[in-house]
Amino acid sequence: MTTSGPDDSFSDDSFHVFDTTLRDGAQREGINLTVADKLTIARHLDDFGVGFIEGGWPGANPRDTEFFARAKAEITFKNAQLVAFGATRRPGARAQDDPQVAALLDSGAPVVTLVAKSHDRHVELALRTTLDENVAMVRDTVSHLRAQGRRVFVDCEHFFDGYRANPEYAKSVVRAASEAGADVVILCDTNGGMLPAQIQAVVATVLADTGARLGIHAQDDTGCAVANTLAAVDAGATHVQCTANGYGERVGNANLFPVVAALELKYGKQVLPPGALAEMTRISHAIAEVVNLTPSTHQPYVGVSAFAHKAGLHASAIKVDPDLYQHIDPGLVGNHIRMLVSDMAGRASIELKGKELGVDLGNDRELVGRVVARVKERELKGYTYEAADASFELLLRAEAEGRALSYFRTESWRAIVEDRPDGTHANEATVKLWAKGERIVATAEGNGPVNALDRALRVGLERIYPPLAKLELLDYKVRILEGTHGTESTTRVLITTGDGEGDWSTVGVGENVIAASWQALEDAYTYGLLKAGVAPAE
Repeated sequence: MTTSGPDDSFSDDSFHVFDTTLRDGAQREGINLTVADKLTIARHLDDFGVGFIEGGWPGANPRDTEFFARAKAEITFKNAQLVAFGATRRPGARAQDDPQVAALLDSGAPVVTLVAKSHDRHVELALRTTLDENVAMVRDTVSHLRAQGRRVFVDCEHFFDGYRANPEYAKSVVRAASEAGADVVILCDTNGGMLPAQIQAVVATVLADTGARLGIHAQDDTGCAVANTLAAVDAGATHVQCTANGYGERVGNANLFPVVAALELKYGKQVLPPGALAEMTRISHAIAEVVNLTPSTHQPYVGVSAFAHKAGLHASAIKVDPDLYQHIDPGLVGNHIRMLVSDMAGRASIELKGKELGVDLGNDRELVGRVVARVKERELKGYTYEAADASFELLLRAEAEGRALSYFRTESWRAIVEDRPDGTHANEATVKLWAKGERIVATAEGNGPVNALDRALRVGLERIYPPLAKLELLDYKVRILEGTHGTESTTRVLITTGDGEGDWSTVGVGENVIAASWQALEDAYTYGLLKAGVAPAE
Protein backbone atom coordinates (compact mmCIF):
# COMPACT_ATOMS: atom_id res chain seq x y z
CA MET A 1 0.00 0.00 0.00
CA THR A 2 1.37 3.39 -0.95
CA THR A 3 2.58 5.83 1.67
CA SER A 4 1.79 8.89 -0.39
CA GLY A 5 -0.54 9.93 -3.16
CA PRO A 6 -3.54 12.04 -3.99
CA ASP A 7 -6.01 9.73 -2.27
CA ASP A 8 -5.51 10.29 1.46
CA SER A 9 -7.82 7.38 2.25
CA PHE A 10 -5.25 5.16 0.62
CA SER A 11 -2.22 6.25 2.64
CA ASP A 12 -2.32 3.48 5.23
CA ASP A 13 1.17 1.99 5.65
CA SER A 14 -0.02 -1.17 7.38
CA PHE A 15 0.51 -3.42 4.35
CA HIS A 16 3.01 -3.08 1.51
CA VAL A 17 2.90 -4.34 -2.07
CA PHE A 18 6.50 -4.10 -3.23
CA ASP A 19 7.39 -4.77 -6.86
CA THR A 20 10.87 -5.81 -7.95
CA THR A 21 10.27 -6.44 -11.66
CA LEU A 22 12.87 -3.86 -12.66
CA ARG A 23 15.59 -5.54 -10.59
CA ASP A 24 14.88 -9.17 -9.72
CA GLY A 25 12.43 -9.68 -12.58
CA ALA A 26 14.96 -8.32 -15.08
CA GLN A 27 17.28 -11.21 -14.16
CA ARG A 28 15.07 -13.63 -16.07
CA GLU A 29 16.77 -15.31 -19.01
CA GLY A 30 15.63 -13.57 -22.20
CA ILE A 31 14.79 -10.21 -20.61
CA ASN A 32 17.06 -7.28 -21.47
CA LEU A 33 15.55 -3.97 -20.45
CA THR A 34 16.67 -0.60 -21.76
CA VAL A 35 16.29 2.49 -19.60
CA ALA A 36 13.25 3.44 -21.70
CA ASP A 37 11.76 -0.02 -21.06
CA LYS A 38 12.26 0.38 -17.32
CA LEU A 39 10.62 3.81 -17.31
CA THR A 40 7.62 2.44 -19.22
CA ILE A 41 7.22 -0.51 -16.84
CA ALA A 42 7.55 1.80 -13.84
CA ARG A 43 4.66 3.90 -15.17
CA HIS A 44 2.52 0.79 -15.64
CA LEU A 45 3.25 -0.40 -12.10
CA ASP A 46 2.47 3.02 -10.67
CA ASP A 47 -0.80 3.07 -12.60
CA PHE A 48 -1.61 -0.33 -11.14
CA GLY A 49 -1.08 1.08 -7.66
CA VAL A 50 1.78 -0.84 -6.09
CA GLY A 51 3.29 0.94 -3.13
CA PHE A 52 6.97 0.47 -3.92
CA ILE A 53 8.89 -0.01 -7.17
CA GLU A 54 12.45 -1.29 -6.84
CA GLY A 55 14.24 0.28 -9.78
CA GLY A 56 17.62 -1.42 -9.67
CA TRP A 57 21.09 -1.04 -8.17
CA PRO A 58 22.41 2.51 -8.74
CA GLY A 59 26.16 2.62 -8.97
CA ALA A 60 26.39 -1.06 -9.91
CA ASN A 61 25.86 -0.35 -13.62
CA PRO A 62 25.35 2.77 -15.75
CA ARG A 63 21.87 1.70 -16.90
CA ASP A 64 20.42 1.61 -13.38
CA THR A 65 22.15 4.86 -12.45
CA GLU A 66 20.62 6.53 -15.52
CA PHE A 67 17.22 5.04 -14.74
CA PHE A 68 17.06 6.70 -11.31
CA ALA A 69 18.16 10.04 -12.74
CA ARG A 70 15.57 9.94 -15.52
CA ALA A 71 12.78 8.57 -13.30
CA LYS A 72 13.28 11.48 -10.94
CA ALA A 73 13.05 13.95 -13.81
CA GLU A 74 10.43 12.29 -16.01
CA ILE A 75 7.93 10.48 -13.77
CA THR A 76 5.55 11.94 -11.23
CA PHE A 77 4.50 8.89 -9.26
CA LYS A 78 0.85 8.87 -8.24
CA ASN A 79 0.90 5.81 -6.00
CA ALA A 80 4.38 4.30 -5.71
CA GLN A 81 7.65 5.26 -4.08
CA LEU A 82 10.85 4.50 -5.95
CA VAL A 83 13.28 2.15 -4.21
CA ALA A 84 17.03 1.82 -4.72
CA PHE A 85 18.63 -1.56 -4.10
CA GLY A 86 22.11 -2.11 -2.74
CA ALA A 87 24.22 -4.01 -0.22
CA THR A 88 25.42 -3.38 3.29
CA ARG A 89 28.84 -1.77 3.60
CA ARG A 90 32.01 -3.75 3.01
CA PRO A 91 33.64 -5.62 5.90
CA GLY A 92 36.07 -3.47 7.88
CA ALA A 93 34.82 -0.19 6.38
CA ARG A 94 32.44 2.53 7.51
CA ALA A 95 29.09 3.00 5.82
CA GLN A 96 29.71 6.70 5.27
CA ASP A 97 32.92 5.86 3.39
CA ASP A 98 31.49 3.09 1.18
CA PRO A 99 31.06 4.25 -2.47
CA GLN A 100 28.16 1.91 -3.20
CA VAL A 101 26.28 3.15 -0.14
CA ALA A 102 26.92 6.71 -1.36
CA ALA A 103 25.48 5.74 -4.76
CA LEU A 104 22.26 4.69 -3.04
CA LEU A 105 21.95 8.14 -1.52
CA ASP A 106 22.92 9.85 -4.78
CA SER A 107 20.08 8.05 -6.59
CA GLY A 108 17.60 10.31 -4.82
CA ALA A 109 15.29 7.39 -4.08
CA PRO A 110 13.32 7.97 -0.87
CA VAL A 111 13.51 4.28 0.03
CA VAL A 112 16.52 1.94 0.06
CA THR A 113 16.49 -1.85 0.19
CA LEU A 114 19.68 -3.38 1.55
CA VAL A 115 20.56 -6.99 0.93
CA ALA A 116 22.17 -8.57 3.98
CA LYS A 117 23.60 -12.01 4.65
CA SER A 118 21.63 -14.02 7.21
CA HIS A 119 23.08 -17.48 6.53
CA ASP A 120 26.22 -18.04 8.62
CA ARG A 121 27.89 -20.11 5.90
CA HIS A 122 27.40 -17.37 3.32
CA VAL A 123 28.91 -14.82 5.72
CA GLU A 124 32.05 -16.86 6.16
CA LEU A 125 32.45 -18.14 2.57
CA ALA A 126 31.03 -15.33 0.42
CA LEU A 127 31.76 -12.23 2.50
CA ARG A 128 34.85 -13.79 4.09
CA THR A 129 34.23 -12.07 7.38
CA THR A 130 33.08 -12.95 10.89
CA LEU A 131 29.51 -13.41 12.00
CA ASP A 132 29.82 -10.46 14.39
CA GLU A 133 31.21 -8.17 11.67
CA ASN A 134 28.30 -9.05 9.39
CA VAL A 135 25.83 -7.99 12.08
CA ALA A 136 27.82 -4.77 12.55
CA MET A 137 27.67 -4.14 8.78
CA VAL A 138 23.88 -4.36 8.93
CA ARG A 139 23.59 -2.04 11.92
CA ASP A 140 26.04 0.51 10.56
CA THR A 141 24.55 0.73 7.06
CA VAL A 142 20.94 0.92 8.19
CA SER A 143 21.78 3.57 10.80
CA HIS A 144 23.72 5.66 8.28
CA LEU A 145 20.94 5.62 5.69
CA ARG A 146 18.31 6.42 8.31
CA ALA A 147 20.41 9.35 9.48
CA GLN A 148 20.39 10.63 5.90
CA GLY A 149 16.59 10.60 5.88
CA ARG A 150 16.04 7.42 3.92
CA ARG A 151 13.45 4.80 4.68
CA VAL A 152 15.19 1.41 4.83
CA PHE A 153 14.05 -2.13 4.12
CA VAL A 154 16.46 -5.04 4.66
CA ASP A 155 16.39 -8.19 2.54
CA CYS A 156 17.76 -11.09 4.56
CA GLU A 157 19.20 -13.18 1.76
CA HIS A 158 18.98 -16.99 2.06
CA PHE A 159 17.09 -16.46 5.30
CA PHE A 160 15.18 -19.75 5.42
CA ASP A 161 18.21 -21.87 4.60
CA GLY A 162 20.19 -19.87 7.14
CA TYR A 163 17.47 -20.30 9.74
CA ARG A 164 17.53 -24.04 9.23
CA ALA A 165 21.32 -24.11 9.70
CA ASN A 166 21.62 -21.61 12.56
CA PRO A 167 18.31 -20.13 13.70
CA GLU A 168 19.75 -17.93 16.44
CA TYR A 169 22.20 -16.25 14.07
CA ALA A 170 19.56 -15.70 11.40
CA LYS A 171 17.32 -14.05 13.99
CA SER A 172 20.19 -11.91 15.24
CA VAL A 173 20.50 -10.34 11.79
CA VAL A 174 16.76 -9.56 11.82
CA ARG A 175 17.06 -7.95 15.25
CA ALA A 176 20.08 -5.90 14.22
CA ALA A 177 18.29 -4.51 11.16
CA SER A 178 15.12 -3.70 13.07
CA GLU A 179 16.87 -2.13 16.04
CA ALA A 180 19.00 0.02 13.73
CA GLY A 181 15.86 1.51 12.17
CA ALA A 182 14.84 -0.71 9.28
CA ASP A 183 11.09 -0.34 8.76
CA VAL A 184 10.71 -3.87 7.42
CA VAL A 185 12.96 -6.93 7.45
CA ILE A 186 12.23 -9.22 4.53
CA LEU A 187 12.79 -12.94 4.88
CA CYS A 188 14.03 -14.22 1.52
CA ASP A 189 13.63 -17.74 0.17
CA THR A 190 16.48 -17.04 -2.21
CA ASN A 191 16.88 -20.61 -3.46
CA GLY A 192 13.11 -21.08 -3.73
CA GLY A 193 13.15 -24.43 -1.99
CA MET A 194 10.62 -23.87 0.79
CA LEU A 195 7.03 -25.07 1.07
CA PRO A 196 4.05 -23.13 2.50
CA ALA A 197 3.83 -24.90 5.85
CA GLN A 198 7.55 -24.35 6.45
CA ILE A 199 7.30 -20.67 5.52
CA GLN A 200 4.34 -20.12 7.82
CA ALA A 201 6.02 -21.80 10.77
CA VAL A 202 9.31 -19.91 10.43
CA VAL A 203 7.70 -16.49 9.85
CA ALA A 204 5.45 -16.94 12.88
CA THR A 205 8.40 -17.93 15.09
CA VAL A 206 10.68 -15.11 13.91
CA LEU A 207 7.90 -12.57 14.36
CA ALA A 208 7.28 -13.75 17.92
CA ASP A 209 10.98 -13.92 18.83
CA THR A 210 12.16 -10.62 17.31
CA GLY A 211 9.15 -8.31 17.25
CA ALA A 212 10.36 -6.95 13.91
CA ARG A 213 8.01 -6.03 11.10
CA LEU A 214 8.47 -8.79 8.54
CA GLY A 215 8.11 -9.15 4.79
CA ILE A 216 8.47 -12.06 2.39
CA HIS A 217 10.42 -12.53 -0.84
CA ALA A 218 9.79 -15.93 -2.45
CA GLN A 219 11.38 -17.52 -5.50
CA ASP A 220 9.35 -20.10 -7.43
CA ASP A 221 11.71 -23.07 -7.72
CA THR A 222 9.18 -25.43 -6.12
CA GLY A 223 6.25 -23.81 -7.90
CA CYS A 224 5.08 -22.46 -4.53
CA ALA A 225 6.15 -18.80 -4.59
CA VAL A 226 2.61 -17.40 -4.56
CA ALA A 227 1.47 -19.93 -1.95
CA ASN A 228 4.58 -19.26 0.14
CA THR A 229 3.92 -15.52 -0.02
CA LEU A 230 0.36 -15.95 1.17
CA ALA A 231 1.49 -18.39 3.88
CA ALA A 232 3.84 -15.70 5.18
CA VAL A 233 0.94 -13.23 5.23
CA ASP A 234 -1.06 -15.77 7.23
CA ALA A 235 1.81 -15.88 9.71
CA GLY A 236 1.93 -12.10 10.11
CA ALA A 237 4.07 -10.70 7.27
CA THR A 238 2.82 -7.29 6.16
CA HIS A 239 5.10 -6.68 3.19
CA VAL A 240 5.11 -8.82 0.02
CA GLN A 241 7.76 -8.64 -2.69
CA CYS A 242 6.69 -9.78 -6.15
CA THR A 243 7.37 -9.34 -9.85
CA ALA A 244 4.97 -8.75 -12.74
CA ASN A 245 4.00 -12.04 -14.38
CA GLY A 246 6.40 -13.86 -12.04
CA TYR A 247 9.50 -12.81 -14.00
CA GLY A 248 12.79 -13.56 -12.29
CA GLU A 249 15.97 -15.58 -12.14
CA ARG A 250 15.77 -19.33 -12.86
CA VAL A 251 12.02 -20.13 -12.85
CA GLY A 252 10.98 -16.77 -11.44
CA ASN A 253 9.54 -14.98 -8.42
CA ALA A 254 6.20 -14.74 -6.70
CA ASN A 255 3.81 -13.41 -9.33
CA LEU A 256 2.49 -9.96 -8.44
CA PHE A 257 -0.92 -10.45 -10.03
CA PRO A 258 -2.23 -13.61 -8.32
CA VAL A 259 -0.76 -12.40 -5.01
CA VAL A 260 -2.55 -9.06 -5.22
CA ALA A 261 -5.77 -10.64 -6.49
CA ALA A 262 -5.76 -13.11 -3.60
CA LEU A 263 -5.12 -10.36 -1.07
CA GLU A 264 -7.95 -8.22 -2.39
CA LEU A 265 -10.51 -10.85 -3.36
CA LYS A 266 -9.78 -13.70 -0.95
CA TYR A 267 -8.35 -11.92 2.11
CA GLY A 268 -10.41 -8.76 1.81
CA LYS A 269 -7.34 -6.51 2.09
CA GLN A 270 -7.42 -3.31 0.07
CA VAL A 271 -3.83 -3.19 -1.14
CA LEU A 272 -4.47 -1.19 -4.34
CA PRO A 273 -6.29 2.08 -5.00
CA PRO A 274 -10.03 1.67 -5.60
CA GLY A 275 -10.77 0.34 -9.09
CA ALA A 276 -7.15 -0.59 -9.85
CA LEU A 277 -7.69 -4.35 -9.69
CA ALA A 278 -9.89 -4.16 -12.81
CA GLU A 279 -6.82 -2.94 -14.73
CA MET A 280 -4.77 -6.01 -13.78
CA THR A 281 -5.14 -7.99 -17.02
CA ARG A 282 -4.29 -4.93 -19.12
CA ILE A 283 -1.24 -4.11 -17.01
CA SER A 284 0.00 -7.72 -17.13
CA HIS A 285 -0.21 -7.86 -20.91
CA ALA A 286 1.26 -4.38 -21.35
CA ILE A 287 4.35 -5.30 -19.33
CA ALA A 288 4.70 -8.55 -21.27
CA GLU A 289 4.78 -6.50 -24.47
CA VAL A 290 7.53 -4.24 -23.11
CA VAL A 291 9.77 -7.17 -22.12
CA ASN A 292 8.97 -8.81 -25.48
CA LEU A 293 7.62 -12.05 -24.04
CA THR A 294 4.34 -13.60 -25.12
CA PRO A 295 1.84 -13.36 -22.24
CA SER A 296 1.23 -16.73 -20.61
CA THR A 297 -2.19 -17.88 -21.78
CA HIS A 298 -2.70 -19.99 -18.65
CA GLN A 299 -1.58 -17.49 -16.03
CA PRO A 300 -4.08 -17.28 -13.14
CA TYR A 301 -6.53 -14.37 -13.24
CA VAL A 302 -5.02 -12.57 -16.26
CA GLY A 303 -4.33 -15.31 -18.83
CA VAL A 304 -6.65 -15.51 -21.84
CA SER A 305 -7.46 -19.08 -20.77
CA ALA A 306 -8.05 -18.21 -17.11
CA PHE A 307 -11.81 -18.13 -17.64
CA ALA A 308 -12.05 -20.26 -20.79
CA HIS A 309 -14.46 -23.20 -20.78
CA LYS A 310 -14.36 -26.11 -23.19
CA ALA A 311 -16.31 -29.03 -21.74
CA GLY A 312 -20.00 -29.19 -22.55
CA LEU A 313 -20.82 -30.04 -18.93
CA HIS A 314 -19.13 -26.83 -17.76
CA ALA A 315 -20.92 -24.78 -20.38
CA SER A 316 -24.31 -26.16 -19.33
CA ALA A 317 -23.65 -25.13 -15.74
CA ILE A 318 -22.25 -21.70 -16.67
CA LYS A 319 -25.35 -21.00 -18.73
CA VAL A 320 -27.35 -21.34 -15.50
CA ASP A 321 -24.87 -19.55 -13.23
CA PRO A 322 -21.27 -18.57 -14.18
CA ASP A 323 -20.20 -18.95 -10.55
CA LEU A 324 -20.69 -22.71 -10.76
CA TYR A 325 -17.38 -23.11 -12.62
CA GLN A 326 -15.59 -19.83 -11.89
CA HIS A 327 -14.04 -18.79 -8.60
CA ILE A 328 -14.50 -15.05 -9.29
CA ASP A 329 -16.21 -12.74 -11.74
CA PRO A 330 -13.53 -12.26 -14.48
CA GLY A 331 -14.46 -8.59 -14.78
CA LEU A 332 -13.05 -7.93 -11.31
CA VAL A 333 -9.54 -8.39 -12.73
CA GLY A 334 -10.26 -6.98 -16.18
CA ASN A 335 -10.59 -10.37 -17.86
CA HIS A 336 -13.60 -12.04 -19.46
CA ILE A 337 -15.21 -15.41 -19.90
CA ARG A 338 -14.47 -17.34 -23.09
CA MET A 339 -16.35 -20.31 -24.45
CA LEU A 340 -14.21 -22.71 -26.48
CA VAL A 341 -15.77 -24.70 -29.27
CA SER A 342 -14.48 -28.22 -29.90
CA ASP A 343 -15.71 -31.75 -30.38
CA MET A 344 -16.39 -31.70 -26.63
CA ALA A 345 -18.96 -28.95 -27.15
CA GLY A 346 -22.59 -29.41 -26.24
CA ARG A 347 -25.63 -27.25 -26.93
CA ALA A 348 -24.85 -24.87 -24.07
CA SER A 349 -21.31 -24.26 -25.38
CA ILE A 350 -22.66 -23.31 -28.80
CA GLU A 351 -25.40 -21.08 -27.39
CA LEU A 352 -22.98 -19.23 -25.12
CA LYS A 353 -20.37 -18.89 -27.86
CA GLY A 354 -23.00 -17.55 -30.24
CA LYS A 355 -23.99 -14.97 -27.65
CA GLU A 356 -20.33 -14.04 -27.13
CA LEU A 357 -19.89 -13.53 -30.89
CA GLY A 358 -23.12 -11.59 -31.28
CA VAL A 359 -24.88 -14.26 -33.36
CA ASP A 360 -28.50 -14.72 -32.29
CA LEU A 361 -29.44 -18.39 -32.41
CA GLY A 362 -33.00 -17.60 -31.31
CA ASN A 363 -33.24 -20.57 -28.94
CA ASP A 364 -33.48 -22.73 -32.07
CA ARG A 365 -32.65 -26.20 -30.75
CA GLU A 366 -32.53 -27.68 -34.24
CA LEU A 367 -30.07 -25.02 -35.39
CA VAL A 368 -27.88 -25.49 -32.34
CA GLY A 369 -27.95 -29.25 -32.89
CA ARG A 370 -26.79 -28.79 -36.49
CA VAL A 371 -23.92 -26.58 -35.37
CA VAL A 372 -22.84 -29.10 -32.73
CA ALA A 373 -22.91 -31.89 -35.30
CA ARG A 374 -21.03 -29.77 -37.84
CA VAL A 375 -18.28 -28.89 -35.35
CA LYS A 376 -17.80 -32.51 -34.32
CA GLU A 377 -17.75 -33.64 -37.95
CA ARG A 378 -15.11 -31.09 -38.92
CA GLU A 379 -12.95 -31.64 -35.85
CA LEU A 380 -12.88 -35.32 -36.77
CA LYS A 381 -11.27 -34.21 -40.05
CA GLY A 382 -8.63 -32.17 -38.23
CA TYR A 383 -10.18 -28.74 -37.82
CA THR A 384 -9.96 -26.98 -34.47
CA TYR A 385 -12.09 -24.03 -33.47
CA GLU A 386 -11.01 -23.28 -29.92
CA ALA A 387 -8.13 -21.21 -31.33
CA ALA A 388 -9.96 -20.03 -34.46
CA ASP A 389 -12.93 -17.94 -33.39
CA ALA A 390 -13.22 -16.22 -36.75
CA SER A 391 -13.60 -19.49 -38.66
CA PHE A 392 -16.14 -20.68 -36.12
CA GLU A 393 -18.16 -17.49 -36.43
CA LEU A 394 -18.27 -17.92 -40.20
CA LEU A 395 -19.46 -21.53 -39.74
CA LEU A 396 -22.06 -20.41 -37.19
CA ARG A 397 -23.39 -17.67 -39.47
CA ALA A 398 -23.53 -20.07 -42.41
CA GLU A 399 -25.71 -22.49 -40.43
CA ALA A 400 -27.87 -19.71 -38.99
CA GLU A 401 -28.43 -17.98 -42.34
CA GLY A 402 -28.65 -21.12 -44.46
CA ARG A 403 -25.74 -20.16 -46.71
CA ALA A 404 -22.08 -19.31 -46.36
CA LEU A 405 -21.08 -15.67 -46.12
CA SER A 406 -19.59 -14.78 -49.51
CA TYR A 407 -17.64 -11.80 -50.79
CA PHE A 408 -15.78 -13.64 -53.55
CA ARG A 409 -15.68 -17.07 -55.17
CA THR A 410 -12.51 -18.93 -55.98
CA GLU A 411 -12.27 -20.38 -59.47
CA SER A 412 -8.74 -21.72 -58.98
CA TRP A 413 -5.38 -20.93 -57.46
CA ARG A 414 -1.86 -22.03 -58.20
CA ALA A 415 1.47 -21.64 -56.40
CA ILE A 416 4.81 -22.28 -58.10
CA VAL A 417 8.20 -22.69 -56.44
CA GLU A 418 11.11 -22.44 -58.87
CA ASP A 419 14.52 -23.77 -57.94
CA ARG A 420 17.05 -21.68 -59.83
CA PRO A 421 20.60 -22.72 -60.85
CA ASP A 422 22.16 -20.15 -58.51
CA GLY A 423 20.54 -21.81 -55.50
CA THR A 424 17.83 -19.20 -55.01
CA HIS A 425 14.10 -19.83 -55.17
CA ALA A 426 11.28 -17.88 -56.79
CA ASN A 427 7.73 -18.13 -55.41
CA GLU A 428 4.85 -17.08 -57.60
CA ALA A 429 1.07 -17.48 -57.16
CA THR A 430 -1.86 -16.94 -59.48
CA VAL A 431 -5.46 -16.73 -58.29
CA LYS A 432 -8.63 -16.68 -60.38
CA LEU A 433 -11.61 -15.20 -58.55
CA TRP A 434 -15.13 -13.90 -59.07
CA ALA A 435 -16.25 -10.85 -57.08
CA LYS A 436 -19.32 -8.68 -57.68
CA GLY A 437 -19.86 -10.32 -61.06
CA GLU A 438 -16.32 -9.65 -62.22
CA ARG A 439 -13.74 -12.30 -63.07
CA ILE A 440 -10.35 -11.43 -61.63
CA VAL A 441 -6.97 -12.97 -62.43
CA ALA A 442 -4.12 -11.81 -60.20
CA THR A 443 -0.48 -12.85 -59.92
CA ALA A 444 2.06 -11.99 -57.25
CA GLU A 445 5.46 -13.05 -55.94
CA GLY A 446 6.35 -13.65 -52.32
CA ASN A 447 9.03 -14.97 -50.03
CA GLY A 448 7.23 -18.31 -49.93
CA PRO A 449 4.27 -19.92 -51.68
CA VAL A 450 1.80 -18.96 -48.95
CA ASN A 451 3.04 -15.38 -48.87
CA ALA A 452 2.70 -15.27 -52.66
CA LEU A 453 -0.91 -16.53 -52.43
CA ASP A 454 -1.69 -13.94 -49.75
CA ARG A 455 -0.31 -11.16 -51.95
CA ALA A 456 -2.12 -12.39 -55.06
CA LEU A 457 -5.43 -12.56 -53.17
CA ARG A 458 -4.88 -9.02 -51.91
CA VAL A 459 -3.89 -7.72 -55.37
CA GLY A 460 -7.00 -9.27 -56.85
CA LEU A 461 -9.50 -7.98 -54.29
CA GLU A 462 -8.21 -4.66 -52.93
CA ARG A 463 -9.64 -2.63 -55.82
CA ILE A 464 -13.13 -4.02 -55.20
CA TYR A 465 -12.82 -4.16 -51.41
CA PRO A 466 -10.55 -1.26 -50.23
CA PRO A 467 -10.75 -2.25 -46.51
CA LEU A 468 -8.51 -5.22 -47.33
CA ALA A 469 -5.58 -2.80 -47.62
CA LYS A 470 -5.50 -2.61 -43.81
CA LEU A 471 -5.20 -6.37 -43.32
CA GLU A 472 -1.89 -7.88 -42.24
CA LEU A 473 -0.98 -11.51 -41.65
CA LEU A 474 0.40 -11.54 -38.08
CA ASP A 475 1.05 -15.18 -37.31
CA TYR A 476 1.17 -18.48 -39.17
CA LYS A 477 1.28 -21.91 -37.58
CA VAL A 478 1.43 -25.32 -39.22
CA ARG A 479 0.77 -28.68 -37.61
CA ILE A 480 1.09 -32.02 -39.37
CA LEU A 481 -1.67 -34.26 -38.07
CA GLU A 482 -1.39 -38.00 -37.71
CA GLY A 483 -1.36 -39.78 -41.07
CA THR A 484 -4.06 -42.30 -41.90
CA HIS A 485 -2.77 -43.87 -45.12
CA GLY A 486 0.85 -44.86 -44.94
CA THR A 487 3.01 -41.80 -45.51
CA GLU A 488 0.03 -39.53 -46.28
CA SER A 489 -0.88 -36.95 -43.66
CA THR A 490 -3.27 -34.10 -43.02
CA THR A 491 -2.04 -30.57 -42.45
CA ARG A 492 -3.71 -27.98 -40.23
CA VAL A 493 -2.88 -24.28 -40.56
CA LEU A 494 -3.81 -21.51 -38.12
CA ILE A 495 -3.50 -17.94 -39.35
CA THR A 496 -3.81 -14.77 -37.27
CA THR A 497 -4.71 -11.63 -39.18
CA GLY A 498 -5.04 -8.03 -37.95
CA ASP A 499 -6.39 -4.72 -39.20
CA GLY A 500 -4.62 -2.36 -36.78
CA GLU A 501 -7.59 -2.36 -34.42
CA GLY A 502 -7.82 -6.05 -33.51
CA ASP A 503 -6.89 -9.50 -34.70
CA TRP A 504 -8.63 -12.79 -35.45
CA SER A 505 -7.65 -16.38 -36.15
CA THR A 506 -8.77 -18.76 -38.87
CA VAL A 507 -8.13 -22.43 -39.58
CA GLY A 508 -7.66 -24.52 -42.69
CA VAL A 509 -7.14 -28.25 -43.16
CA GLY A 510 -5.94 -29.95 -46.32
CA GLU A 511 -3.86 -32.66 -47.86
CA ASN A 512 -0.88 -30.30 -47.96
CA VAL A 513 0.23 -27.07 -46.36
CA ILE A 514 -0.64 -24.88 -49.36
CA ALA A 515 -4.22 -26.18 -49.60
CA ALA A 516 -4.75 -25.76 -45.87
CA SER A 517 -3.25 -22.27 -45.97
CA TRP A 518 -5.57 -21.21 -48.79
CA GLN A 519 -8.63 -22.21 -46.73
CA ALA A 520 -7.38 -20.22 -43.74
CA LEU A 521 -6.61 -17.20 -45.98
CA GLU A 522 -10.10 -17.28 -47.52
CA ASP A 523 -11.66 -17.27 -44.05
CA ALA A 524 -9.30 -14.52 -42.88
CA TYR A 525 -10.25 -12.19 -45.75
CA THR A 526 -13.94 -13.02 -45.46
CA TYR A 527 -13.96 -12.30 -41.72
CA GLY A 528 -11.95 -9.09 -42.25
CA LEU A 529 -14.60 -7.80 -44.65
CA LEU A 530 -17.39 -8.82 -42.26
CA LYS A 531 -15.63 -7.01 -39.42
CA ALA A 532 -15.24 -3.92 -41.60
CA GLY A 533 -19.01 -3.84 -42.12
CA VAL A 534 -18.87 -4.61 -45.85
CA ALA A 535 -22.10 -6.06 -47.23
CA PRO A 536 -21.69 -9.58 -48.67
CA ALA A 537 -21.99 -10.12 -52.41
CA GLU A 538 -25.42 -11.21 -53.63
